[in-house]
Amino acid sequence: MSAIGQTQFVDWPNRYYHIDQVLDKPGPRTEESFSAGDAVKDFLRNQCKILVIGAGGLGCEILANLALTGFKDIHVIDMDTIDISNLNRQFLFRQKDVGKSKAIAAAEFVMKRVPGVKVTPYFGKIQDKDEEYYMQFHIVICGLDSIEARRWINATLVNMVDEENPESLKPLIDGGTEGFRGQARVILPTVTSCYECSLDLLNKPTAFPICTIANTPRLPEHCIEWASVLEWPRAQGDRKMDTDDPEHISWLYETALARAKEFNIEGVTWSLTQGVVKNIIPAIASTNAIIAASCCNEAFKIATSSSAYLDNYFMYIGTDGVYSFTFKHEQREDCPVCGGKSILFEVGRDWAVNDLIEALAERPDIQVKKPSLSTARQDGAVKNMYLQRPKTLEEATRPNLEKKVSEFVEDRGSIMVTATSLPLSLVLVVKYV
Repeated sequence: MSAIGQTQFVDWPNRYYHIDQVLDKPGPRTEESFSAGDAVKDFLRNQCKILVIGAGGLGCEILANLALTGFKDIHVIDMDTIDISNLNRQFLFRQKDVGKSKAIAAAEFVMKRVPGVKVTPYFGKIQDKDEEYYMQFHIVICGLDSIEARRWINATLVNMVDEENPESLKPLIDGGTEGFRGQARVILPTVTSCYECSLDLLNKPTAFPICTIANTPRLPEHCIEWASVLEWPRAQGDRKMDTDDPEHISWLYETALARAKEFNIEGVTWSLTQGVVKNIIPAIASTNAIIAASCCNEAFKIATSSSAYLDNYFMYIGTDGVYSFTFKHEQREDCPVCGGKSILFEVGRDWAVNDLIEALAERPDIQVKKPSLSTARQDGAVKNMYLQRPKTLEEATRPNLEKKVSEFVEDRGSIMVTATSLPLSLVLVVKYV
């Protein structure tokens, strides 16, 4: 998507008066590299190119903050279109924008309201772009709601780092919200802990025991899970559930409501049904605003060296009052992205290849879904244990899923794990237990 054109614009006097108070002279917290005056202001407003990934609740706040702070060359990527439910918190959109690209609509709104700012939108996936595209930016800010997308951009930026080219290190500022909780962090690829280093901090999705939802439901969520997990396959057969289809959500809602009445359970609503089946966590506008402000504050500090940037993790908790704290998350030596070392992985002697695949998805510090597995033989040749794609190779290796792992690799042998969703190759050292 090409940039949306605009005419040359000259700032009016004292437009950035309050920002200039920070940039015109050094302060007690400025970095040694800080050079006050016109040079730093020129870099911020005329040279610094910044990428925002995501134009949803968090992304809208980030885009507005950056534009009003003085960043004038902003790019934004988002693959989603605007739904009417977005309008209560994603304030760059209006009723007329429903169905349009979030990236394009957000770019148009910001440029209309903040003269002189150029926002270049791209309506698509971050995976559509190559390293050359990401190399043009000075800073990357993530306002994503997808763990897989975060892991992808994190691994991509780490892979881009060339020790002989300092310009290849692109600071990544990652923001995320979950109801009344949120976090912001600064990642310097290969220097600080990366996103992959902290996978084990993520909360696992809530799962309800099948026996509970089938026999003794006590919560409205139990009734909704029963409708989607047990009743849908029985009533709909092979018909695939589309959680974005209002008719499918309505069917689940009505079925769950009938189940709730049978067990005298209150609280089943259409919105709760949608939230449970899509694993939606309610978005709180105030949390988005706080985390976006933190992300943009860090971007400003990195771009100008006007103050020490976050080292390296900020947490906000607004569930009971207002509480926040910062801490330094350490790098993992065995991180598959920035550590470069293999991971010791305990495997049951009776495990089949399929059991190993399930364990890779469940282990908190790995969480690789739909992996392809291969191992090296003594003669150096690679033996495929199981490949997800292409279809012909998946069919050829599918019988291996029932075979024992020990048939492919000896104790302390290695298995190479790859996944199309992640630009990395993970090496497991197998330890049989």
